[in-house]
Amino acid sequence: MKDLKIIGSEEWCCFKTFGIPAIKARVDSGAKTSSIQANKIKTFYKDTENWVRFHVNPIQDNRSIDIICEAKIFATRTVKSSMGITEERIVIETPVTIDGDTFNIKLTLANRDSMEFRMLLGREALNHRFLVNPAQKNVLTNYAPQDIEQKYSAFKKEKTGLKIALLASNPDLYSNKRIVEAGEARGHEVVFLNVQQAYMKFDAKEPQIRYRGGNVIDQFDAIIPRIRPSVTFYACALLRQFDVMKTYCLNSADAITQSRDKLLATQLFAKNDIHIPVTGFANSPLDTKDLIKMVNGAPLIIKLLESTQGKGVVLAETNKAAESVINAFKSVKTNILVQEFIKEANGQDIRCFVVNGKVVASMQRQAAKGEFRANIHQGGSASKIKITADERKLAIKAAKILDLPVAGVDIIRSNKGPLLLEVNSSPGLEGIENATGLDIANIMIEAIEKKLKFKN
Repeated sequence: MKDLKIIGSEEWCCFKTFGIPAIKARVDSGAKTSSIQANKIKTFYKDTENWVRFHVNPIQDNRSIDIICEAKIFATRTVKSSMGITEERIVIETPVTIDGDTFNIKLTLANRDSMEFRMLLGREALNHRFLVNPAQKNVLTNYAPQDIEQKYSAFKKEKTGLKIALLASNPDLYSNKRIVEAGEARGHEVVFLNVQQAYMKFDAKEPQIRYRGGNVIDQFDAIIPRIRPSVTFYACALLRQFDVMKTYCLNSADAITQSRDKLLATQLFAKNDIHIPVTGFANSPLDTKDLIKMVNGAPLIIKLLESTQGKGVVLAETNKAAESVINAFKSVKTNILVQEFIKEANGQDIRCFVVNGKVVASMQRQAAKGEFRANIHQGGSASKIKITADERKLAIKAAKILDLPVAGVDIIRSNKGPLLLEVNSSPGLEGIENATGLDIANIMIEAIEKKLKFKN
């Protein structure tokens, strides 16, 4: 019998058939089948046989390297995830090379974007070949970052000359990283600009934006604003300055300002015949009881005007509780909206992602047990959903009213039909990309190319 090789808990694999020179795998003898990260999975017929085409992003946390693969379908399997969710997955059989040895393994195609490794090596592949030493890593092969850079250098796109700036606060957020990756994957130069480290020179002849101690920012073709609420005022001033400098902003300062002012946005929606939950706004504590009555009484929702991600949103279950909370907010001169509670929604809402007047993705969010807010940041879960024609029209119209080319539109289903909850001018990508499997960041970059009439 051939001597078994010692293999670590992490090892590098190569798929010559697919043109994948190196992909790091987690070695797990507890899992039966091996799997590989795959997205944009499409089945098709080839010579009367079932085949599958899929995309692999072999480097963790980096979708700028995108390799298209094709393989004959070996089988489909029902797989249960670590969270107990079962799903049907396509299984392929393909040669893999590990430490110079090439042999066939079966791979399930899975979305592993949220997992630490792009590949999992299960016990079917290990049998009669390897013994696992979980205390060691990269026993057979160890690549330094520069080695991986060199192996994938041929996959990097030639620069197009288009310069895009991402104006935000945290470069490590999922959404911001994805946008940078998507732009670079299409060959553009994408620069991260920290909102609070940029400042302006107002001058009719030579307006400027400077950065980090005096560096004059070169002319960008486009700006993608990802503005957190706490810096809205300053960030919108920067966007107006970029506009003066003839730089296209994916969402304008005026549109973002309107969307962040919940009272103004609510008034605009009502003015334009957008159906919303019955909403009230008052200043005097003398009007509190009538305000509660006006929105059909408790239970009801109380929202801070500057709330986001479900923060600053309170459910008052009785009229007495509602009166106490409303008066408490008024006593510290905090502006709030009071809104009817849609009980029949059962803690669910719908997020529609709108880009240039089209709903490009939608997901349903379900509040955690004991929670009424369905926001992902409040522990809610997300799943893909097919929206109705009325919901699609509502989402598109709401984004158009606020003049937002990119928007996250939140809708709730009620006995009266779909109702608009709010419109987000900096919608997150993580929840909706994971729920739908769609590359929303790439769609945003394509929207910029279309606006600038740029052919990639």
